[in-house]
Amino acid sequence: MLDLAKISYRLVVITEKSKKYDISNFVTNLGWEENENEIATRISFTVRNDETTKGRLSSLIKPGCLVGIFAAVGKKDREVARGYVTSWNPQIQNSGNNLKCTCYDILYYLQKSQDNKYYAAGTGTKSIINGIFNEWSIPTKKYSGPDVAHGKLKYNNSYVSDIILEVLDDAHKKGAGRYIVRTDKGYADVVERGNNKTIYVFRSSVTKSVSTKIDTAELVTRVKVIGKADNDGKSSIEATLDGLTKYGVRQRIYNRGSDETLEDAKSAAQEILNEDGVIKREITLQSPDVPYIRKGDLVYITAGVKDAYYFVKSIRHDCETFGMTMEVEYAGTAEKKKSDEKERNYNVGDIVNFKGGKCYFSSYSSKGYSSRAGKAKITKKNSSGTAHPWHLVHADSSSDVYGWVDDGTFK
Repeated sequence: MLDLAKISYRLVVITEKSKKYDISNFVTNLGWEENENEIATRISFTVRNDETTKGRLSSLIKPGCLVGIFAAVGKKDREVARGYVTSWNPQIQNSGNNLKCTCYDILYYLQKSQDNKYYAAGTGTKSIINGIFNEWSIPTKKYSGPDVAHGKLKYNNSYVSDIILEVLDDAHKKGAGRYIVRTDKGYADVVERGNNKTIYVFRSSVTKSVSTKIDTAELVTRVKVIGKADNDGKSSIEATLDGLTKYGVRQRIYNRGSDETLEDAKSAAQEILNEDGVIKREITLQSPDVPYIRKGDLVYITAGVKDAYYFVKSIRHDCETFGMTMEVEYAGTAEKKKSDEKERNYNVGDIVNFKGGKCYFSSYSSKGYSSRAGKAKITKKNSSGTAHPWHLVHADSSSDVYGWVDDGTFK
């Protein structure tokens, strides 16, 4: 259990001459944040621009300098955020001199850069994202994300970060989980949402405030699947999927690709309804800071909302007040069940109870068939980065499963 009364922070800067300085004693305001729909971490701080033995801090901290935030709950601290100075603003006032800086991590380059990209049908998620990382010299140690085969993808004048987010969203529509892009100690990776090993619990006794807002403004209630245009430029409606039309028809169009089956297109359209066809509940929680929580983490909340698991959509750590603000979304009991299943550590040779559902031709394929529930044997096990990591073969005549299935489809 964390003793939140013992939190401490350090701010370290590496100058353009590669000299490292701990400037924590000069900091008057410090915080970092990870926002929804952004992939870069943002750091902001203000320091007293005092004269030191090495000169004023504004002569040491320059645009492009690397800064790092270290946090500790107790004795030993660890890095929680790093970034490069992008905004440098010394200020002279009657009360003294200050230096305000804003920093972003290496993923900021992808947020501020546009590119044109074309990927042939069958290109995998891993190939696309690692290719972008390599092209933009983004350092990585590993790739923990999904790797499904995509249809033809074309991007014109698109922000590179948006390309990555759209590719990950397409992978999700094809059966992969929800993944986010973030850095850890200067290295980029693609990690599954809710993959944190430590899940923090927020009760009324440690929570400052909880705000819940229900919003139907962006609700999608119908998705039409449109086929390829003919020689006259006319396109036919191949399928119509309805959701919460009692709130009125709010229609989205899904254009089926030339190399995409109608079933795959309908599945993708259904995913749009699954994601955007539900009433949005915006939940904001304020509490004492837990510096190790990041965007995408799973937390458990029992204060002011339904006792359940929630995903962190965005988070702001404020070192000045020793507090944090999180926007979260409901994850429900499914994530606990998924976590419990992982803890059971299934292995090749285990006999399990398949719940029934779609069985895929490969661990990355979006194509498959519906299989009956029943006893099955695990014959192959892939890494969790694949879309369908388990290969099952039916153990009796009650089921006909023979292929790759998702996490959570057996017990």
